[in-house]
Amino acid sequence: MNDVEKTVELFSSGLNCSQAVLTVFGQPHGLDSEMAKNLGRSLGGGMGHMARTCGAVTAAVLVLGLVNGNHDEGHARKVSFAKVQELFRRFETLHGTTDCRGLLGADMSTEAGLKKIQEEQLVRKLCPAFVRDAANTLEQLLQP
Repeated sequence: MNDVEKTVELFSSGLNCSQAVLTVFGQPHGLDSEMAKNLGRSLGGGMGHMARTCGAVTAAVLVLGLVNGNHDEGHARKVSFAKVQELFRRFETLHGTTDCRGLLGADMSTEAGLKKIQEEQLVRKLCPAFVRDAANTLEQLLQP
């Protein structure tokens, strides 16, 4: 099983989107699974169920920060910023947005939106593809 498949499997097994991405992609860069779960906990649902940036995308941003360490902080930021911008561009090309409310077609930060998401099981139906695409894009961006 490759890293993208592992990430989707962890998501489908109960971790939120950001926890799954951080657990798989953070580990090679010194982030243990417990810390990954703790860091990712509040990012799910578009940052604390506010329906903003998808947690899988947000976690990918954090991983990009982990891997672009350099003794020259200015250079490291430049590389990280370029990769983050590319991550967003690619994800938006695939899905039209990086925001949970747009991805799910409902706003989980409202009572009506959350009800729709739960009744239609939108997270279970739609989010595995978003997790897969964020993880796949991250994997590509991590290539030298």
